[in-house]
Amino acid sequence: MRLALIPLNPTVGDLPANARAAQDAIHRAAAQGADLIVLPELAVCGYPPRDLLLNEGFVDDCMRAVRTLAASLNAAAQSATVVIGAPWRDDDDPHALRNSLAVLRAGAVTHRYDKRLLPTYDVFDEDRYFTPGDAPLVIDVKGVPVGLSICEDLWRAADAGVAHRYTNRADPVAELVRAGAQLIVNPSASPFVLHKEKAHRAIVTGHVRAHNVAVAALNQHGANDDLVFNAHASLFVPDPDDPTGARLVGAVAPFTGDTLIADLPDDPAQWRTLPAAPDPYKDVAPEQRLWSALTRGVRDYCAKTGFTSAVIGLSGGIDSALVACIAAGALGAQNITGVRLPSRFSSPHSLDDAQSLADALRITLRTIPIEPMHSAAESALRPAYESQGLPTAPDLSDENMQSRLRALTLMAWSNKTGAILLTTGNKSELALGYCTLYGDMSGGLAVIADCTKRRVYDLSRWINANHRACGFDTPPIPQSTIDKPPSAELRPDQKDPDPLPPYDLVDDVVERYIEQRQSPARIAAAPGPAAALVPRRPRLIDLHEHTRVHGGP
Repeated sequence: MRLALIPLNPTVGDLPANARAAQDAIHRAAAQGADLIVLPELAVCGYPPRDLLLNEGFVDDCMRAVRTLAASLNAAAQSATVVIGAPWRDDDDPHALRNSLAVLRAGAVTHRYDKRLLPTYDVFDEDRYFTPGDAPLVIDVKGVPVGLSICEDLWRAADAGVAHRYTNRADPVAELVRAGAQLIVNPSASPFVLHKEKAHRAIVTGHVRAHNVAVAALNQHGANDDLVFNAHASLFVPDPDDPTGARLVGAVAPFTGDTLIADLPDDPAQWRTLPAAPDPYKDVAPEQRLWSALTRGVRDYCAKTGFTSAVIGLSGGIDSALVACIAAGALGAQNITGVRLPSRFSSPHSLDDAQSLADALRITLRTIPIEPMHSAAESALRPAYESQGLPTAPDLSDENMQSRLRALTLMAWSNKTGAILLTTGNKSELALGYCTLYGDMSGGLAVIADCTKRRVYDLSRWINANHRACGFDTPPIPQSTIDKPPSAELRPDQKDPDPLPPYDLVDDVVERYIEQRQSPARIAAAPGPAAALVPRRPRLIDLHEHTRVHGGP
């Protein structure tokens, strides 16, 4: 049996384009002799469809698209078995909406499998929309019993640390094995999280070892809004001689979108004789995966919303430098404009660093001073302040006004040119409110909003060290940008650590409180200097939630 795993890159809601992409990919796989062709979870509508599922006619259109796809496949594809994800409505209960896999054969939908475990945590909200399935499905493909599952049916939330959600639920994989499955196929739409692939590998190999079955897993490709998918596809077979009990016999590199073609002997007992495949995750730095994810996120967001160019405010600092590199890598240097926005507080070295970055990336650089606007705004506001007895000396309100004047200028350029404005705030700043509502938070896409300051520096150093792999002739980020203390340059001699502790300590608290959801008491009890920040920092993170919700792109 020849297996084809296709990590499709759908656009949420664009059913005609998704169906065409699926048809083209299926025809290519069929032309290579594939007997079983598998596409991702909800590939017809894209993931996550969210409230589109509640729109009148949307699910019916998805079902119609699947049936039309089945009938429109060429002869070679109709002779294969195709598995594709789509939302589905029960004929006998129109209120029961399912997250399903449709099995296409000979021009028709012949079987359907309904996802049994519905994740409802983190970015997932499937209980809101779907009714869980209650039965396994095993189909025959050239004599091989193939069990169908979808994403969480395999992971059981173990990759997210909340496996207790399914303590009293039947194990879909175990039931497939009891139903006779020897190959379990698992298409998914699992958003990229750095290092999550290790957890997924452990879960897959655990199933292979425990049940003595092969497992084929694939993930959606591309990005939809704030979620990125890594397009990984892999095939593991039992191997009692391996410490994990499983052998990787097929895999494609993540983020490439390549189709995995793998041949399995007719006799499953012979699967363990297949040669091991190269592991695309072996010796790959986490920064390389992060670079791939962020460039893919920007590329797809712009492509799917119609933007072809981007504008970035270049301060000479590390955050804007990193975002400019990502944008150039995603859209091409010829489509990126950097804008310097000097004020009376801008240092010459920051302006020089912005120029050096633009030269290295070969992006267009503009300089638009905000000093005239700043002075005019001060003059306009001073009489009103004085009439109320308010201080007129520069303070936080003046700093925020400068940030908003910069945003006004950048948004004007965006509106005039049609370029999307990419914001440059990182997770550490956003968490603690070290950012300005309607100022530096303004824009269409917050590129590094999920990267702590520490990760920003790590990725920047990696880009410089691997500049050719990133598509740059020379290391693009000036060393002085990496070495100098970060500063918003909104008052004389300002440095970020003035109002904040060192970022290494801040990031420890941010990661534990936000990402790991640890309590302040637990963080305070942990050894290390970060514990001293607990009395104030988690409260500060909570207080600035309104800023992130109402001001973040």
